[in-house]
Amino acid sequence: MSQLSRIVLIIAMSVLLYVHAEEYYNDEFDNAIDDIDAHLRNDTERTEYHKCYMNTGPCKPIQKTLTDMFSEAYHTKCKKCTEKQKEIFSSVINWYKKNDPDKWQLIFAKSVEDMKKKATQKSPAK
Repeated sequence: MSQLSRIVLIIAMSVLLYVHAEEYYNDEFDNAIDDIDAHLRNDTERTEYHKCYMNTGPCKPIQKTLTDMFSEAYHTKCKKCTEKQKEIFSSVINWYKKNDPDKWQLIFAKSVEDMKKKATQKSPAK
């Protein structure tokens, strides 16, 4: 019985570790942005990210990854974010609220719409 208990414990721990690992967003680009404030002060970069997020311009891979996460991250208070992603998203949100509230309203509205679409896609068809 002791042998069986160990096997069950190992399986349970493996499942728990797998589930825990799946709870976070991809961290592929976490170290690519070392100074988010510098990126936000750069009008060209900021505009590129904004256009990517709003689907009005092309997206570089890092922009696509971060903007794809943003809506869910914002509405779940970054539940699946790494510490670096929390820092990035918090800085972006605070910057827009303070420096460009009109664009923040557009970003916020799109994030709500994105979450509605996601909820609709998850809901079973009636």
